Order: sequence, then C-alpha cells, then structure tokens
Amino acid sequence: MGTGTVRTEAAEAAERRREQRGWYFYDWACSVYSTSVLTVFLGPYLTSVADSAADADGFVHPLGIPVRAGSFFAYSVSLSVIVAVLLMPLVGAAADRTGRKKPLLAAAAYTGAAATTAMFFLDGDRYLLGGVLLIVANAAQSVAMMLYNSYLPQIAPPEERDAVSSRGWAFGYAAGSLMLVVNLVLYTGHDSFGLSESAAVRICLASAGLWWGAFALVPLRRLRDRHCAEGDAKEAAKPAALGFRQLAATVRDMRRHPLTLAFLLAYLIYNDGIQTVISQASIYGSEELGLGQSTLIGAVLLVQVLAVAGALGMGRLARRYGAKRTILGSLIAWTVTLGAGYFLPAGAPAWFFVLAAGIGLVLGGSQALSRSLFSHLVPPGKEAEYFSAYEMSDRGMSWLGPLLFGLTYQVTGSYRDAIISLVVFFVIGFVLLARVPVRRAIGAAGNPVPERI
Repeated sequence: MGTGTVRTEAAEAAERRREQRGWYFYDWACSVYSTSVLTVFLGPYLTSVADSAADADGFVHPLGIPVRAGSFFAYSVSLSVIVAVLLMPLVGAAADRTGRKKPLLAAAAYTGAAATTAMFFLDGDRYLLGGVLLIVANAAQSVAMMLYNSYLPQIAPPEERDAVSSRGWAFGYAAGSLMLVVNLVLYTGHDSFGLSESAAVRICLASAGLWWGAFALVPLRRLRDRHCAEGDAKEAAKPAALGFRQLAATVRDMRRHPLTLAFLLAYLIYNDGIQTVISQASIYGSEELGLGQSTLIGAVLLVQVLAVAGALGMGRLARRYGAKRTILGSLIAWTVTLGAGYFLPAGAPAWFFVLAAGIGLVLGGSQALSRSLFSHLVPPGKEAEYFSAYEMSDRGMSWLGPLLFGLTYQVTGSYRDAIISLVVFFVIGFVLLARVPVRRAIGAAGNPVPERI
C-alpha cells in the first residue's frame, strides 16, 4: 500500500470522525424538547391553560368540537403523529432522490425550534395556540429525527455503528439531564427570581427551543450531503406526487426484504412497550403509589442521567456479544423491571427511584442498538425512505401500548394491573426478534456483514 493511499485513508477517517461528532450534536440539540417539554412541563401546563378556557362542564371547543380540557394535550399529540406520518414519506423521498438531506434537516429542525420557542407566549386561555405549537413542534421533530437517523449508514461503517448510535443517544440524554436541572432550579425557585409559576414554565419551554436551534448549527456545519444520480434529481421536481409514490414503492420494496420487515415488526412492538412505560410511569407513580411531583421529576432526571451510562455500556456489550443479543438481553431486563414495578409499595419513593434506575440503564441502549441494527438492514441508497418507515412504525404505532394500559385500568381499576400488562410487548418483541436471522438479513439487503452483529 502506497504512502498516498495511507494518507487518503487517514484523511477519510478523520473526516468521518468529524461528521460523527457533528451528528452526535443533533441528539444534544433536540433531546431537551423531549425531556423538558414533552415529558415534564407541557402536558400539565397546557392542560391548565385549557382548564382556564373551559366552560362550566369542563369542555373546550376547538373548531366547535367539544373536547374535555384534560384530554386536549393527548389529542394534540395524536394529531401531531398523524401530521408526521403524512410528512415523513414526502421528505424521505425528496432526501433520497435529491441527496440534499441537510437543507431538509435544517428546515425541520428550525421549524420545531421556532414553534417550541414560541411557547413562551402560551398563557391565559390560549389553549389553541398551545395545541398548534405542539402539533408543529412534534411533527417537525419526527421529520428531523428521520433525516438524522438516515445519516447513520453514511457516516459510520458497519463495525462502528453500534458505538456511534450509542454515543448519539448518550449525548441526547446528557443534554436532557443538564437542561432539566437548569429548568428545575428555575421552576422550584421561581419566587426568588421574581417570577410567577406560569412565567417560569413558559421560560423553561422557550429555553428548550432556543437550545435546540443553537446547537443544531453544529451538525448542520459538519454533516455533508451525498450527490444522487441526475435522473433521481429530476424525479424529485414533483415532491408531493413523488412522496406518496415513493411510500408505495418503499412498501413494495420492503416486501422484497422480508427479513428487514420482520425486524421492523419486532421493533415496533417492543418499542411501543418502551414508549408506554416512559409516558405512563409518572401516572403510575402519582396515582397508584401516591408520590409527589418533586419525587416524579427527580425520577425523570435519574432516568436521563443513567440512560447516558446505559447507552454507552450497552454499546460496549454489543461490541462483545453483538447488537441482537444485547437487545434481547435488554428486553429481558425490561420485563424484570416491570415485574418489580408491580410489587412496589405505595408511599415509598426510594423504591420508585430504584425502578427509575432500572429503566434508565436499559432505555438508551435498547433504542440506540435498535437504530444501529436497523441501519444494517437498509438497502444502500434508500436510507431516508427506510428510516421514514422506521420512524412511522415508531410514531404511528405508539397508540397500542397506551390503549392497552387504559383498557386494563378501565376493566380492573388497578394501575398495577395496567403496568404489568405491558410485559406482553416485551415478550412478543423478544420472540419475534429472536427469530430474525440478522446476518442473513444484512446480506439480503446488499450490505457487508460485520464480524459480530
């Protein structure tokens, strides 16, 4: 091997590492939205704003439709999922056909950041403004994450993807933890800062948008677009028609890769369980265990901190045992954690923190390794459209877990029964994933098979 070849390879490796470091920073930028806005502050605050606008029977009337004030936040989240599912195939097709992912990522990121920052103006009885901003921000985040994820096969060779994906998740959870600490200091000490509780919450919401927009500059400077074929660029001139044609084409193409579809089915089932545990754990803690708001927020912070260590630790395990085995191990850990949660005594915050620690240690790793494993199953040149299907499976199916949780509570009247019912998602997901021959699936997709996967 000549000296020039060695230098070229060294330069390519250095450029790849630079892109990877930039890529990590998008998780750092946008994860504060998920943590501070969606998980902690917006749900209770938007519900209180809707309560202020409600009639004597507790209803608000968006577009003349009677809606219970307490349901307005959940309905807004559901509508944002529908908007995202409609947008992702359009944007994914345009990204793959034109090769211009970065401008599309910038547009989605700054649309979401602007809508989140504008939540500062959500006060009084402006519940409709809050609903619109939530729909825009949530849909934009989903589209941006689809584009962000689709960079992974392009910036990391197969042997690096588990580690790169895990570091991205770790960056995100670290940012979420840092901003949550700052926000909680402001929120709990708002009187000493001369702020009302409402003003403190609105500053916390807006700060997440400013953080998102500021740190998104890093990946937008470091990531680069890959050129597409000239014919593909001409086809992208009609993005709307192309998007839905491409969605149909993606579904047809995935039928030619049944093993990729098999993994996607396993993922959407066990990930639905993960997302439901995240969204319903606070309700379980407050309603069944009788824990206060400060305990619940502290538990969320603990999850964020330990998810950093969990993502990095499971990334190391994947290098030794393979991503599939490590994910399967995490699903066993999820099942054990839920089983332990069923027996938690009421009024015992210490044990709830132990449960939160268990969730945090498996949360980041199971999601990070699922992303990296899926990246091996994507045919080359179809990253954005396949990751749009990945995100649509994630977002579009995320109603099944909450539905089972709600129905179980409605029938039994017990949140303990409701939380243990979610074990079914991890058991079925484990069985389906165990049956996927990932090495054969990677080869069938036209990708090199890593030594350990």
